[in-house]
Amino acid sequence: MSLVEVDDLKVHFPIRQGVFFDRTIGHVYAVDGVSLSIERGETYGLVGESGCGKSTLGRAMLRLVEPTAGTTTVDGTDLGSLAAEPLRRFRRRLQMIFQDPLSSLDPRQSVEALLTEGMRAHDLATDKAATARRLRELLDAVGLGANALRKYPHEFSGGQRQRIGIARALALDPDVIIADEPVSALDVSVQAQVINLLDDLQREFGLTYLVIAHDLAVVRHISDRIGVMYLGGVVEETTSEQLYREPLHPYTKALLSAIPVPDPVTEDSREQILLTGDLPSPSAPPPGCRFHTRCPWRQETRCAEERPELVEFAPGHRVACHYAKEIAAGEIVPHVVPVQDSVSSA
Repeated sequence: MSLVEVDDLKVHFPIRQGVFFDRTIGHVYAVDGVSLSIERGETYGLVGESGCGKSTLGRAMLRLVEPTAGTTTVDGTDLGSLAAEPLRRFRRRLQMIFQDPLSSLDPRQSVEALLTEGMRAHDLATDKAATARRLRELLDAVGLGANALRKYPHEFSGGQRQRIGIARALALDPDVIIADEPVSALDVSVQAQVINLLDDLQREFGLTYLVIAHDLAVVRHISDRIGVMYLGGVVEETTSEQLYREPLHPYTKALLSAIPVPDPVTEDSREQILLTGDLPSPSAPPPGCRFHTRCPWRQETRCAEERPELVEFAPGHRVACHYAKEIAAGEIVPHVVPVQDSVSSA
């Protein structure tokens, strides 16, 4: 059994109107039927463009946002079945690294207070000497010195603040860490350092990661498996190596074609897929396949009427596309011919 099991998870936010906002006129389908599993010690990368529901999914898995339907099971425990106090105790095993360390760290608290807050909440800071030793170990693990304890978040650079956020997540010795865009707010020169740090910490502490990002180039180097999200659902899932070697879903193909290649000769010769149209609103998703309004390979009748399920195309490779096999074999050609030297809207 996988360490983390997500089954048909949905998060629908009501759209309210009226003087007292007491009338529901619709819903935002932020997450709409996601199922995935994460093995112990694995890094699962979740990618997709902004607004596809990645961050909402991560928060719903921890019940920071209450799911509308579906279940999240961690090591055999259904989080949705837990009352407030058992859930609080269980959350010691599940921690989160947030996207913007400047806004997720309380500016009025010192680093020492930030790191010990969770430890005190779970009765792990009862011994002063042991707590001091644990704080030094945490700061050493993330590459910061003990002199950081008395400082405040504004006294650090963006990369250092993210290291403090990582240390805070490690403080409770969790099994699973959900990293929500852990490097997107950092300079490119610092991103590789943080990614390497997460990789080193996983080996040292036996961590299991869900890494949420919109940059496929980032998750490629840290993820064992990757799930691609579009408009509230997972459209493709496979190993990192397989996804880059043989993407099957048209949306994945478009995302990968938008990644710049440092070799000018290769960049000029490769095909880039130009998506047409705008990203549909999650409050009014298209019927049928939700990508069909922008898909160059769409077949009008079936794609516009029937939503494809995420099914296994090959061992360990799942895809939600009615015509994945035909597209892979070249039996269906795109309506819009892939163009050279263009920038994909993905």
